[in-house]
Amino acid sequence: MNIYNVSLFLISLLFSTAFSGFSTMNAQEADPIQVTVMSYNIRMNTESDGINAWPHRKDHVAEMIGSKYLPGVAGLQEVLKGQLDDLQERLPEYAWVGQGRDDGKEAGEFSPIFYNTNKFEVIEDQTFWLSETPEVPGSISWDAAITRVVTSARLKDRDTGREFYFLNTHFDHRGEQARIESAKVMVDYISTLPEDIPIIVTGDFNVPETSEAYAVMMGAPNLFDARYASETEHQGPTATTNNWEEMRPPESRIDYIFIREGVRVLNHRILDDRYDERFPSDHLPVIADVELR
Repeated sequence: MNIYNVSLFLISLLFSTAFSGFSTMNAQEADPIQVTVMSYNIRMNTESDGINAWPHRKDHVAEMIGSKYLPGVAGLQEVLKGQLDDLQERLPEYAWVGQGRDDGKEAGEFSPIFYNTNKFEVIEDQTFWLSETPEVPGSISWDAAITRVVTSARLKDRDTGREFYFLNTHFDHRGEQARIESAKVMVDYISTLPEDIPIIVTGDFNVPETSEAYAVMMGAPNLFDARYASETEHQGPTATTNNWEEMRPPESRIDYIFIREGVRVLNHRILDDRYDERFPSDHLPVIADVELR
């Protein structure tokens, strides 16, 4: 083969490799990834709960996550450090990110994000406070009874390299103005995130759909309630809290999954599993299968 033919062969090989890589990249960009996401207030560990205290139900909560429903990513609320340790021990395929709301370290409740490490890795994460000074650990504002936080993580799918944001929070249980302002803080934060990356938000918002705080969340550009964005009819109860043995009245949701445009919601469910006639928490998990486009 003369030098001219060698040159043509090398050029042809170069273009073939380049276009092959380009096609692979386009296929990865085009193919959506499916993720099961969960929002679950697991109820803090308090001895006053008696038979419903954490030591009696920690295995059941872990089973809901790690054996029965297997979310790729789960936003949990009311989680103390000891409970994090208990869940981590029982969920070896998961890791978590988050900070204690009292000091930005380990004190107080967390709103952690648990993720399946076989499927995802965390690129970056941060915790900010629902206050007039979100960057100050332990800060509290308005009429809030206690400190509240948002945990934010940028995750990457290990198979495709596709990335998405996952936010998890727990709004104040007493302060109406605090809930409204907290929704504004969240919406402002979401507006700073890249528009071309999908966003999923989970949390115990402590408000019904008729509240002003819910209206603020729904007023954010391209943000939707996953229940109503679902391509199939909602399954399960329409309340998300209970008294350990009985459900609260229908249509009394306070736990939600929100998504930004670009996330396709395949289904939306509220889970009412019981163990020995009792719920594993005083909240029910909210779960959805979504596609990230």
